[in-house]
Amino acid sequence: MSENYRPDNLLDNLSDPATLAEQYERGKRRERELLDRHLGLSGGDALSVGCGWHPGRHLLPRPAWRLVAADLDPERVRHAVAQGEADEGLQGAAGQLHCLPDGSFDVVLHRLVLHHVAYAGPLEPVLAEARRLLRPAGALVAIEPNVLHPIGAALAVANRAGLGVRVHGTPDDIPLSPRKLAAAARAVGLTAELHAVSYSWRRLPVRAQRAVGALDRFGSAPGARWLGHTFMLIARRPAGAVRDRR
Repeated sequence: MSENYRPDNLLDNLSDPATLAEQYERGKRRERELLDRHLGLSGGDALSVGCGWHPGRHLLPRPAWRLVAADLDPERVRHAVAQGEADEGLQGAAGQLHCLPDGSFDVVLHRLVLHHVAYAGPLEPVLAEARRLLRPAGALVAIEPNVLHPIGAALAVANRAGLGVRVHGTPDDIPLSPRKLAAAARAVGLTAELHAVSYSWRRLPVRAQRAVGALDRFGSAPGARWLGHTFMLIARRPAGAVRDRR
C-alpha cells in the first residue's frame, strides 16, 4: 500500500486537471498498444498485484483474460470486483502472496506499484514471487516512472532532499532505473525486455504533451527505450522452465 498522499503540494497546485486527464488516457492507450505488440499472449489468467483502484483491465480485457486483483487494502479489492475491473479479489501484499500456488498465472502485472515497494524495502522478493507464480512462457509486466528521464531525475533529487511530500505529495513516489529493474528480473531467472511507454509528462500543457508524445513511436528503439518518462518491463519465465526446486 502506498503512503498517505497530501493533495496540497507544489505540483498539484500548479497543474491543470485537464492536462492530467489527457496524459492519463494517452498513457493507457500506449500501454495497451505495447502489450498487444510485445506480450505474445492473447489470453489466460492474470494477477494484478497492488491493484489499487485501477487493476489494469484495459490491458487484460474480458473475455480473453481472467483477472485476479490483489491489494493490502480490502476496500480496493472489493471495489475492483464490484466494478467489473477484476474477476476475483485477494487481500495480500506484494512478495507475501503465499496462498497462491506455483505456476498459477500467465501474467503477473505490477502497474505503477514497484516504486512504492522500493520505498519500503528490496524488490527481489517481489520479483522472485512473480517468477514463482508464472507459468512457463508467462510474463511479469511492470510499468514504472523512470529515473533516467529529466522529470524522474528531478523528483529523485527532491526525494533525497526530503522535499518529496511538499513537491509531489508523497514520500514514496520513487522513480526507478529501468536498467536496474531489468537486471533484478534477470537475477531471479526471467528474460527481460524494456520499452518506453511515453516521453511526455502529465503536467505539461496539452499541446506540449502531444508534441512530446510524438516521440513515443520510438519507444522500442535501442537506446531510446531507456529514456521514457514511464517504461514497461516485460520479463518472461523461460518456456522450458521446470518447477522450482525447494
